Amino acid sequence: MSIKFAILGMLSWKSFTGYELKKIFEESSILYWSGNNNQIYKALIQLLDEGLVTNELIHQDSSPSKKIYTITDSGLAELKDGVQSTPFSPEFKKPFLIQLAWSDFLNEQELNSLLSSYEHEIKMQLLIQQEQNKRTINSPKRTPREAFLWDMISKNIISSYKNELDWVQELRHKLFEDLVTEEKSRMNYQIIESNDKKYLELVSTATPLNTEQDALDLVSLCGEADTNLLLLQHYTLSEDFFKLKTGVAGKIKQKFINYHVKVAAIVPNISLYQGKSMEMIVETNKSNHFRIFESKESAELWLLK
Repeated sequence: MSIKFAILGMLSWKSFTGYELKKIFEESSILYWSGNNNQIYKALIQLLDEGLVTNELIHQDSSPSKKIYTITDSGLAELKDGVQSTPFSPEFKKPFLIQLAWSDFLNEQELNSLLSSYEHEIKMQLLIQQEQNKRTINSPKRTPREAFLWDMISKNIISSYKNELDWVQELRHKLFEDLVTEEKSRMNYQIIESNDKKYLELVSTATPLNTEQDALDLVSLCGEADTNLLLLQHYTLSEDFFKLKTGVAGKIKQKFINYHVKVAAIVPNISLYQGKSMEMIVETNKSNHFRIFESKESAELWLLK
């Protein structure tokens, strides 16, 4: 399928500007083209020349003028022809498998590092897909059947990532059982269910949270538990987290924000923190994504509301 076909599909839903189409392509898992300006506008010009779309210049008082693109009857016919064309066979070409084919040249540490990196990348992509599915970004649902079809498309993508994750975890476990077991014990957590919701509570860690990678590991655990709610006990946070000059808190919090994980941290005796540390706590508690509480009850109440 070509990018022109994908644009016709989106325009059959509603009219868009070139910029709006670019944003849709960037955020979509289905529309796999890069969505850069050259691709989008070149395709729109071709569609205009072929009479498959029209455009209208809209003048705005307080903003620059914008050009709105609308599909024509000919465009709808072209789209329908494309939908009815013979489907392509599924593609399973994965560059990583070529790396893996010759990975016996690596020593155990190097191979484990390669597999760990791939596993991490899959987890991140899976989280992104799950979050997009929750927000139903740019999904036309004009009829119940269309809504069902788009939901099943999302399910197809998510299940592909889940299968890939199961596969690489099985591979790592069979190659490096002791290392994988050690990694799993690094973060001790439990899943709490309350009021038809559930959250992940981090009970203990081998080393306190101090890096962006630590935050990403927790994001992955939340994804595996199918929740975006996280509760942190104060002893899982490093001392540097409360030192403004280190920047640790900002980096960790930003990772949680990026992946839409809502976090409550329990820090008894907050009043013991003074100066810049207290300023950081006060500023943190203005956020809707990450807040610090003195008791588990208040933390859980905010987390689940």
